[in-house]
Amino acid sequence: MTSIKQKPGLTLTATAAGALQKLPDFRNPGIALRILLLVNLLMLLSAAVQNTSLSATLSHFTEQSAFGQPALLLSLLVLYLAYPWLLRLRYSLAMLLAGGSAMLVVTLLYLAGTQILGMDALPPLTRIWLLSLSACLITAYYLHLRYRAMSPAMAEARLQALQARIRPHFLFNSLNAVLSLVRSQPQRAEAALEDMAELFRVLMADNRELVPLAQEISLCRQYLALEKLRLDERLLVTWQMDTMPPDAMVPPLVLQPLLENAVYHGIEPLSEGGEIIIKIYTVHNDVHLLLSNPLAPEQNRTSGNKMALANIRERLALHFDVAATLSSSVRDGRYEVHIVLPYQRHRHG
Repeated sequence: MTSIKQKPGLTLTATAAGALQKLPDFRNPGIALRILLLVNLLMLLSAAVQNTSLSATLSHFTEQSAFGQPALLLSLLVLYLAYPWLLRLRYSLAMLLAGGSAMLVVTLLYLAGTQILGMDALPPLTRIWLLSLSACLITAYYLHLRYRAMSPAMAEARLQALQARIRPHFLFNSLNAVLSLVRSQPQRAEAALEDMAELFRVLMADNRELVPLAQEISLCRQYLALEKLRLDERLLVTWQMDTMPPDAMVPPLVLQPLLENAVYHGIEPLSEGGEIIIKIYTVHNDVHLLLSNPLAPEQNRTSGNKMALANIRERLALHFDVAATLSSSVRDGRYEVHIVLPYQRHRHG
């Protein structure tokens, strides 16, 4: 079971949740790195246009960097500090203020350089304004195009195809398990049907927004309760969550598909069953989700496993850019999946 909708490593503004535009997460290291590289590339192109030789181009670029790099770094610092406030605004207004703050930093830095430090070699302020405005507009357009490119209709269709492949397997097994309880344990069967209804409600919902980790854990427990109906004592589950931050925001259905893989690939093929271990903990400002299951003999099931992992990895990148990672390994006869993502708390209002 995998999410249909996606969201990039950009964050919705509070008043424009349904809009196509997304405010770049100026606190995300991946976004900051892309802005740094793009602006430096623009400065290098500007130097190349104004010079005919490589040495002159590099010399001009170095001169530009003496002013451009401090201005760029200070602008990123201002955007980092102002980001929570910008989130409360409409996308257009937030981006306008972000560009305006960068222009203000450039102006103040120019005045400090010419009036206080006596940097007479700087070009006219109007020229610096023009170059800075051009860099702001190009950067904003690039970030918008990147968002649009990372959530196209083809990507949604690929996730829907993956979802359609996995859903019948789970639905068939769960219905059979519930049917076996209808006469002997009607109350348990009713509870199982309620769990199924909740699972499919979440599955078919618009899952572009991050959700609290506690909500994802609750969903996983419902899923495991359904699998326990048919696997009974063959399925053992150990939760290690003493330091779990329940308010950490995670992509919906980021852990449940891993549990489905663990059951399908690790527990079902073993006649004696096995144990799934879920560890959730924090280190510094990162949340770690570690899931392990027995390593069963290969039974031509690796394709679905790889597809699900690739999907989760893609959604982590869309939400957190380079700040989140997913890795898998085999250790001590067990298959492990390790997710690391930044500890983001729920933002109110």
